[in-house]
Amino acid sequence: MVPHAVRWIVGPDQRWIFVYTAVVAPILLLVSDVLGRIVLPSGELRVGLVTAIVGAPVLILLARRKTVSAL
Repeated sequence: MVPHAVRWIVGPDQRWIFVYTAVVAPILLLVSDVLGRIVLPSGELRVGLVTAIVGAPVLILLARRKTVSAL
């Protein structure tokens, strides 16, 4: 999900997509981990589950857009 969202923000230049993805992806995992620990104080939600809950609507939004960035 992260490379697609980054392409939406940065544009079609692969160099910038790679750089921003390398920065944004770990931030997304860290935020997902923190949210998983906050939502269930007695236990934890798995990071993959929280990431999927966050990432699925973003991918649906990107897929339903009318304008597509060129490769």
